[in-house]
Amino acid sequence: MLLAFLFVLAVGLVAGTISGIVGTGSSIMLVPVLVYEFGPKEAVPIMAVAAIMANLSRILAWWRDVDWRACAAYALPAIPAAVLGARTLLVLPSHLVDISIGLFLIAMVPVRHWMARHELKASLIHLAIGGAIIGYLTGIVVSTGPLSVPLFLAYGLAKGPFLATEAASSLVIYVSKTLTFQRFGALPTDTLVKGLIAGSSLMAGAFIAKRFVLKIDPGSFQLVMDGLMILSGLSMLWNATHA
Repeated sequence: MLLAFLFVLAVGLVAGTISGIVGTGSSIMLVPVLVYEFGPKEAVPIMAVAAIMANLSRILAWWRDVDWRACAAYALPAIPAAVLGARTLLVLPSHLVDISIGLFLIAMVPVRHWMARHELKASLIHLAIGGAIIGYLTGIVVSTGPLSVPLFLAYGLAKGPFLATEAASSLVIYVSKTLTFQRFGALPTDTLVKGLIAGSSLMAGAFIAKRFVLKIDPGSFQLVMDGLMILSGLSMLWNATHA
């Protein structure tokens, strides 16, 4: 078990640093590890707790840059949608959870490129609609950063304001999702502790990333992110068929 936690911490530190620079990627990298070590049903609430800590650290790092109007427009409809999605997850068989996560991650690659290619511009109304859809999906499949990232970029946010606003919006979604898991008995004490351990490494990575944000072009990470999504998605599908 100690080796499992050390592995999770190591991956979490790398994931937290990358997501702290490009705005997404922590779940994509960490979820397959959590699924392998703890199983898909436990991995989702663990990641929900870890995501709260990761997003909180990005908010603390970029507090003055949060666009609260955009955050409210996205988060308010996303909160009840995430609760509904989390409730849906709890009644699904474990292998279907694996398959849905895997297919979703792989599908995000062409969807993200389509949005970027069409240079879609988002308003507050678009943020609200996107928040409801992405919130529900977040409740089920864990990682929707590849969708929320281009949505906030299309609204016109970049660098610090983008990282801070996306993190603040995601934070309230993951809090509502985690409370739902707790309400329906999917977040016992040992699962909560595992989430706190994983989240601590994500938090450390986010603060490491801050010094690089103004010096690096997030676009240079896009191919890496595509590769991570595909590999993570394939690992989920493999886990579902070999469980």
